[in-house]
Amino acid sequence: MQLLVFILVYPFLWLISILPYRLFYGFSNFVNFMVFHLIGYRKKVVKENLRLAFPTKTNEEITQIERDFFKHMCDLFLETVKTMNLSKEEVKKRYKVINIEVLRDILKHKSVLLVCSHYANWEWNVSINNYVDAKGYAVYQKIGNVYFDAFIKKVRARWNTNLITQQQTVKTVMRNQKEQIRSCYGMVSDQSPQAHMATYWAEFMGVKVPIFNGAESMARKLDLAVVFLKVSKVKRGYYQAEFIPITTSGKNTGPHEITNKFLRLTEQQIREKPEHYLWTHKRWKHRDKVPTEFL
Repeated sequence: MQLLVFILVYPFLWLISILPYRLFYGFSNFVNFMVFHLIGYRKKVVKENLRLAFPTKTNEEITQIERDFFKHMCDLFLETVKTMNLSKEEVKKRYKVINIEVLRDILKHKSVLLVCSHYANWEWNVSINNYVDAKGYAVYQKIGNVYFDAFIKKVRARWNTNLITQQQTVKTVMRNQKEQIRSCYGMVSDQSPQAHMATYWAEFMGVKVPIFNGAESMARKLDLAVVFLKVSKVKRGYYQAEFIPITTSGKNTGPHEITNKFLRLTEQQIREKPEHYLWTHKRWKHRDKVPTEFL
């Protein structure tokens, strides 16, 4: 059954990936109309998240952000598909890196954990490995369909990036350190852990929630440098990446220092252009389960 689904869907994805950009974004407008107006995909979740994160905004402002977000989300989904036939020259034009020297300088001395949030276009972050000599890795979640999982790995690996799961990450870092292989590890770090497994709770956009701190734990344990990847959407189909150092030595940071800096940088990014954050995730679903020691 998994193979049948893949065989039926793949030709449609390939066709989308070769569309000229004018038709491509016209199709995205159509998908947005279907998703937002007809299906109403997770509109309730999006609106609730926006009201939690921006309690002082008016209903009209929330509605406008919601509409802009869904348009961006459809672009993002289809841009991920577009990656199938996106050349290195084209991605360099559409995903510009403005201060690569910051990352290069740190990589001269230490491997880097590159952390980002579900903001703008995180799928094209893997193209950063076109600009550095270090071995590149991206931490990802496996897909249930083994054929689509292999397909996603192939697409994301087109620009010198090796995909590894969360379970493989620490072993990979330790092996590379032992073999003295300078590496750059990309990780999306704003996920919501299960409440009963959380070891740290903190405010995110003004609401106390469980915080994923796996990136910090790894950086402190293995003494990685940590850099925040700030990606901005310049205009439709065009993005800009900026590197903001958090620390050049994970072992010399205090508890939650890396995590808290990441949270503040992510919040700043969201407040600048809230419509480019992934509001369909139930990021604040555990807010009513705060343990007493974190109140």
